[in-house]
Amino acid sequence: MNNEYKVGDVVTGKVTGIQPYGAFVSLDENTQGLVHISEITYGYVKEVGEFLTVGQEVEVKILEIDSESGKISLSIRELQEKPSISKKEDKPRKSLQARVDEHDEEGFNTLKEKLAEWIKQSIQ
Repeated sequence: MNNEYKVGDVVTGKVTGIQPYGAFVSLDENTQGLVHISEITYGYVKEVGEFLTVGQEVEVKILEIDSESGKISLSIRELQEKPSISKKEDKPRKSLQARVDEHDEEGFNTLKEKLAEWIKQSIQ
């Protein structure tokens, strides 16, 4: 490694290769890291090539450095704003009790009748 990188650093690199599991990013002439497919963006990524191309410059955050193997884990997603969780607030949700029509016994009678039979069978 030419530069001394540490976990948490944000650096600019160039995509040098794309694989089904992620993209390799060159940080300098002698240092390369991997952006795993799960660290490309928030949400589901089916194809890495839909988000990145070889030669593209990207800003990445260093997540982990394995000093023994020299492998560096990178993230693009860590530098993006986390999307807010959308909640359907147009209609208040009804509780299960409110959705069940207590006068609608069709279907429940069969269970009621079978329950006694099932209990009897389990005891034998």
